[in-house]
Amino acid sequence: MARWSGVFKKHLTRVVFGGLGVFLLFGHSAKLWDLPFITLLEHHIYDSKLRRFMPETVDQQVVIVDIDEKSLAELGRWPWNRKLLSELVIRLVDDYQVKVLGFDVVFAEPDESSGLGVLEELGRTHFRNDSNYHRVLGELRPQLDFDCLFAASLQGRPVVLGYYFSSLINAEKSGVLPPPVFGPNVFRDRGNHPVVWEGYGANLARFQSVATAAGHFNPLVDPDGSSRRVPMLVEYKGDFYQSLSLAVLRTALGQTRLEIGSTDGTRLVNELTIRWPDGDLKIPVDENLAVAVPYRGGERSFPYVSAADVKNGRIPKDQLAGRIVLIGASAPGLNDLRVTPVGAAYPGVEVHANLIAGMLSGTVKLRPEYAAGFDSVQVFLVGGMLTLLLPLLSPVRAALATGAALLLVLGFNLASWQIGQVILPVAAVIVLILLLFAYNMSWGYFVESRAKRQFADLFGQYVPSALVEEMAKDPERYSMEGRNGNLTVLFADIRGFTSLSEGMKPQELARMMNVYLDAMTQVIQSRLGTLDKYIGDAVMAFWGAPVPDPLHPCNAIQAALEMQHALRGLAPTFAAQGWPALQIGIGINTGTMTVGDMGSTIRKAYTVLGDPVNLASRLEGITKNYGVGIVVGEATCKAAGMFVYRELDRVRVKGKEGAVTIFEPLGVESELPKDQARELRLWKEGLRLYRAQDWDQAELQLYNLLKLSPDCALYQLYIRRIAEMRKVALPADWDGVTVFETK
Repeated sequence: MARWSGVFKKHLTRVVFGGLGVFLLFGHSAKLWDLPFITLLEHHIYDSKLRRFMPETVDQQVVIVDIDEKSLAELGRWPWNRKLLSELVIRLVDDYQVKVLGFDVVFAEPDESSGLGVLEELGRTHFRNDSNYHRVLGELRPQLDFDCLFAASLQGRPVVLGYYFSSLINAEKSGVLPPPVFGPNVFRDRGNHPVVWEGYGANLARFQSVATAAGHFNPLVDPDGSSRRVPMLVEYKGDFYQSLSLAVLRTALGQTRLEIGSTDGTRLVNELTIRWPDGDLKIPVDENLAVAVPYRGGERSFPYVSAADVKNGRIPKDQLAGRIVLIGASAPGLNDLRVTPVGAAYPGVEVHANLIAGMLSGTVKLRPEYAAGFDSVQVFLVGGMLTLLLPLLSPVRAALATGAALLLVLGFNLASWQIGQVILPVAAVIVLILLLFAYNMSWGYFVESRAKRQFADLFGQYVPSALVEEMAKDPERYSMEGRNGNLTVLFADIRGFTSLSEGMKPQELARMMNVYLDAMTQVIQSRLGTLDKYIGDAVMAFWGAPVPDPLHPCNAIQAALEMQHALRGLAPTFAAQGWPALQIGIGINTGTMTVGDMGSTIRKAYTVLGDPVNLASRLEGITKNYGVGIVVGEATCKAAGMFVYRELDRVRVKGKEGAVTIFEPLGVESELPKDQARELRLWKEGLRLYRAQDWDQAELQLYNLLKLSPDCALYQLYIRRIAEMRKVALPADWDGVTVFETK
């Protein structure tokens, strides 16, 4: 107990400041105060989850009749007269037999485009005594009263109108609201906080009185301007009105009854139930009686058809029959665009479509009333645990603990989202975890930096600077004394360097080599390699010491691939400087070798020795024989199974009795192109035929491979070998091994 008391006393200051961070984030989660950047981050995380898991398929249940540029060109500029709209309604409902038709449009003003008002005014003035004029006008009036025609088209048909509410104090009130779905006092003492509006812009009374239903199309806009939720019920002067999507859905289901309820036994309403003849449809709502829009993809996640094509009967009936149809606009200047998690200019009509489709399929996620309480608990528990634990851990273990906490929090949050269909906050606890980790690491860095500098001064002459910091975190683990270990070594050499350098000035050669070696060194160190030495134009590096690396074969091969890529990236720079283009050969081998601080009393170096090192050097030297950039030994190939290899040959190099199989790494298996994988299968078969001394079939296979890769030196090499083999009598025990007599 005394020991732990001393430990905590030593880190008391760190714990106190960490606790202040927990208190700050806890207050935000408990809604005691607001941290805007946490709220903004929460929105971004929500959007990321939504985009990651949305199906991104086209839902055929809802079709959008689009007032597009084509429609404006054929039917005239917007707004269209009500006679044309009435014909469109009749066409959709009577001819195409849609299930329900919803308008994402408000009809707030009378239509005077027919000129009927002017004719009636003339009848009251210039032609007030002309009986023929009044008789003809009476005959024409039914055809010219476009509003009457439109109202008649709505009568008895499943048409839902849209309207909007306004939050401005003393906002105008135009048109007539539909009957409310709930009257006053329904939500009194229920604990909900419905959205309350001050004014509205609704449809003319003659339209509203004959429409089947109507609904508002007001989303809830978050502080960042994005529309993520839509209230299913809103309050105006004590009464409650339904959204356009809810009104359309209820109309589509037929004779329905809307009920409110709670799933957790409390008084808070968190569920709406649509009762209809075929069953119940439940819709989860939050404390604002709103739902999170279940966006299924980007723009046009629903079928679009041109209004002109519908009006003129050019759409096949089966594309619309029995569907829920919404009328919206995409033509420039008309389209109702909103900022959403899936697009900065998203059609408003598709917001309603997503809601309808989501409610039908049951994919609306619940934002529970206990979300704030859950967030407070997770901030307190996770933050308190890390505040006490991180000061006691080494940097590596602190990173592991932090990573584990992040994985646990994110895993639970994602599982709640995807499996439980529940939206839970997570931004505050993520920020707290990262903040505590950064704070503790910064504290440790500044307090321990002096000791680390001393360690770097002591060992920096032996160990590459990229690894000094890692070693300084736990210096007791490392020793420069010689030892045997399973390591991977790499040699890289410029091909034809002598001839390339002969025509260059010393200063230019030095500049070129500095650029080249700098690029190669950066790649090696980025892949955790220890840079052993530069040998003229050659580079020697190894993996697995002094810092242990269980993936040392994989990292060495990845470094080799990236070195070749980096060299290609230098080509434009070299060309601009007038330097020659470079090609390098790389040899890699894995095995048990001696590693340690070796040399004389005058000069030492941290290096590796042993037979596997010599073989790696030989492999680098024979890359040019096979026309490849990288050759690895059999041990490396077996240890780094994540890569795809092309077997090159079985060879016996100078200074080694046994034969070894050599390979060329082509890349990570999951990233290998299909055509290259097919070519690799053909090569394996060709190599088998070669070793079986089936020269004709092997040669045919190689020529077929040359058609796929005409410049492949490897295929050309084996074709030449076959030609030579045909000239000599091979011994009965010929094993296909190639012998190299030179280094």
